[in-house]
Amino acid sequence: MENNDLEIAKTRLKQKHLTLSIVKNGETLFETASYGISGFLEAVEKLGEKLHGSSVADKVVGKAIALLCVYAEVKAVYAIILSEKAKEVLQKHAIRHEWETLVEKILAPNKTEVCPFEKLAGELTNPAEAYIKFKVLQNKLKGDG
Repeated sequence: MENNDLEIAKTRLKQKHLTLSIVKNGETLFETASYGISGFLEAVEKLGEKLHGSSVADKVVGKAIALLCVYAEVKAVYAIILSEKAKEVLQKHAIRHEWETLVEKILAPNKTEVCPFEKLAGELTNPAEAYIKFKVLQNKLKGDG
């Protein structure tokens, strides 16, 4: 069944031009077209343990999202763009993963510097701690906007 979930999430991601699709037992749990990590943080906040065993299709998966996948106990991940550090995290935690393009690092929307969440994820290894720190950074960034 989990293979099927990942296929459903992948198809929805592409057909509906989404940035994130989460599917479990054939049912779509969460979808968004918002950029960056905010959609995933929102999914974790809203769904919590419902995410355990789900399959995630995401446009861009860096180490930050990979840590959140571990935190949410996701079973499988598909990324259009996957960072090398994200791949290491997913491998280490035995989360099945597929990707189209493997990149060295994830850049911020301005394409000149590394994404702030990726910078923060750099030294983090504990997924629960990472989730809390990402929430703090997200709130800080929202406050700036």
